Amino acid sequence: MTSIRTRFAPSPTGFMHVGGVRTALFAWLIARQSEGVFILRIEDTDKIREVKGSIAQIENSLDWLGITWGEGVTVGGPHAPYLQSQRLDIYKAWAQKLVDAGRAYADPYTQTELEDFRDQAKAAKRPFLYRDHRPEQPPTWNGSQPLRFRSDPKNYVWKDAVMGELSSGPEAIDDFILIKGDGFPTYNFCHIVDDALMGITHVLRSQEFISSTPKFLNLYEALKIQAPVLATLPYVMAIDGKKKLGKRDGAKDILEYSKEGYLPEAMMNFLATLGWNDGTEQEIFSGDELIEKFSLDRVQKSPARFDEQRLLWLNGQWIRRLEIEDLYERAVDFWPECAQQASKDAKTQVLTLVQDRLKTLADLAILSSYFFEEPTPNWAMVDDNKQLSKLSRKEHVDLLRTSMNELSSGKFDSESVQTTLNHLLEVTGQKPAILFSLIRLGVSWAPFSPALNDTISALGQHATLDRLQQSIDAA
Repeated sequence: MTSIRTRFAPSPTGFMHVGGVRTALFAWLIARQSEGVFILRIEDTDKIREVKGSIAQIENSLDWLGITWGEGVTVGGPHAPYLQSQRLDIYKAWAQKLVDAGRAYADPYTQTELEDFRDQAKAAKRPFLYRDHRPEQPPTWNGSQPLRFRSDPKNYVWKDAVMGELSSGPEAIDDFILIKGDGFPTYNFCHIVDDALMGITHVLRSQEFISSTPKFLNLYEALKIQAPVLATLPYVMAIDGKKKLGKRDGAKDILEYSKEGYLPEAMMNFLATLGWNDGTEQEIFSGDELIEKFSLDRVQKSPARFDEQRLLWLNGQWIRRLEIEDLYERAVDFWPECAQQASKDAKTQVLTLVQDRLKTLADLAILSSYFFEEPTPNWAMVDDNKQLSKLSRKEHVDLLRTSMNELSSGKFDSESVQTTLNHLLEVTGQKPAILFSLIRLGVSWAPFSPALNDTISALGQHATLDRLQQSIDAA
């Protein structure tokens, strides 16, 4: 049985976003589950659009997610080089094979002449096909002119591993450029040569390439290459489902999510389930589970919607799964400035309290700052609370004074504090939503916090009473 070899071959024209990374992930999963090889190849033949630093950004993005590659630009391999701009002689040799076989020819036309041909087709109300204008006596190809493929238009029926059986007529096939006038190959040509030489068995790509597949099949035949398994991945759509996800709709640099406190496990989980499921209700998948369960026949044919709220939910779920030591290591860069001098023990205690409330690691600052510095009383937060706003300021102050009195004696461990809080409900006759919310604001002045008894216990009796008094003084 042939070993499965997949590849991800992005162009270094900018940052990696959700759609591209999902393609890489699916290709990686297919290779990993069969103990095959995943290759990272860089298609840098469009030098005009190339962005400096993009290759490192691509590698860093995959590395952050845990998508490792066995062959590639920086790791090498038996089919090096993996940078297309360093493989020009290879493409020229394969192009010459087509020339010698009568399946490629030098394009003699100027841009003006091509535009005239297009105008003629438009006036005749028919599609423009370059093959209708093939030169009878093309010049000898010397590398200074574009080289075109001499197509053999025909009907095709092929099996797509995701879309099922697809077909096209001869009108979908035209003479396309193989090598540009600057000596660089086009994607339509070089990816087929590279895939063949690198032994690629499965090619995964986005939906926009499906109309080009008949051309690829025609070229496979001309080069006498066995086509790999083809799998077309539907688009990732914006949340409204009306258009393909773009930069304006949230398709940002995948590494921005790392800076915003998202975990790579959550992002991998999210990307894998964008258009794929295992047929069950399971939503949380580890990398190992994805490797075990993923299959192309479970990828849906319809586009998937990019739902960042679901990503946020998944991230919170993955944060809760972390061991506290692991969470501590990952949270190093997310503490508020006031916590920088705090001990590891103090930070670990706070992490234990806030872990269940974190949706991203970036939430740590607002959830923890009041543990390390005294907050400034902000009674507007009380007035903005629907329940608390029903009481007068005097009633607020009276409740806080009663709370201080009850909390001023007794043990201050979490369980004892909860007993005191429950007793306060009896003493004041108030509901938890009112009394506990008021006390929580009185000691933290934060929009949300961990369980009140845990928060008060962690602050300690002295700090708790002092903050409640400051809140009363500022009323």
